[in-house]
Amino acid sequence: MVTRLSKLRICVITGLSGSGKSTAIRALEDEDFFCLDNLPLTLLQVFIDLVEKSSERIRNVAIVIDIRARDFFKGHERVFQELRDAGHRVEILFLESSDNVLIRRFSETRRRHPALIGGSVLDAIRYEREQLVDLQRSSTHIIDTSELNTHQLKELIVAMVCGESAPRLFNLHLQSFGFRYGVPVDSDLVMDVRFLPNPHFVLELKPFSGLDEGVREFVLGQTDTSEFLDRFLWFVDFLIPRYQREGKSYLTISVGCTGGRHRSVVIIEVLKEFFASKKLSLKVTHRDMEKS
Repeated sequence: MVTRLSKLRICVITGLSGSGKSTAIRALEDEDFFCLDNLPLTLLQVFIDLVEKSSERIRNVAIVIDIRARDFFKGHERVFQELRDAGHRVEILFLESSDNVLIRRFSETRRRHPALIGGSVLDAIRYEREQLVDLQRSSTHIIDTSELNTHQLKELIVAMVCGESAPRLFNLHLQSFGFRYGVPVDSDLVMDVRFLPNPHFVLELKPFSGLDEGVREFVLGQTDTSEFLDRFLWFVDFLIPRYQREGKSYLTISVGCTGGRHRSVVIIEVLKEFFASKKLSLKVTHRDMEKS
């Protein structure tokens, strides 16, 4: 049996349909919360028990519970209090928006309001508000998303739950590849370095890879390589903070040469060294280096 070193932090995301609960839970998922959407209240304690007994080191849990679970309003105060009595930290984030904004959002997405049985969308919104009054009063945080876009809501949720000083690392994946094996499908940016002289045609360098010093010196010794790196490094360094500003949390840069063994490997290693001192999460893959 697994013994927990500490109790869980349970973040319950609830509120009005169309107010941004899906955006909120995705924001917490990016912060390494274990997330579950549309969990019936009757299964909440069962789920928490399973998490506690799991061999996974799960500390933070985020759960969306709302009107889609028809038993949601029956005994939520008791369930949450029992979790707190057991030592868990329970926070309730209640999201709301103005009627006009909610109507517009349902119109734009053409989704059916989950509380709509008969009548208009506005009738469903008003019914849901009435049902949620008690829960809203007992919430830890109430967030009005009427004037927030997706990126602003994500930033607010992370700041509220994780704290303003919480580290938010940008995930950068650098990978080399060979065009003969195809462009990696997960690429965000692709750079072709086949314009550089190829060590493959230098007899003493052919057996080695871009991780070997001789190949590295050959590639980096080219005038075109130096000028290319000055421009490419500046370009990528320029892009990353702007991707972050728009809410993107990861970027995959793929650099390719013919076989993915020499030139692309050297360039990716230079990128790795360039970004090593910056505040981001760095992953490096040489996909085809051993194939050629």
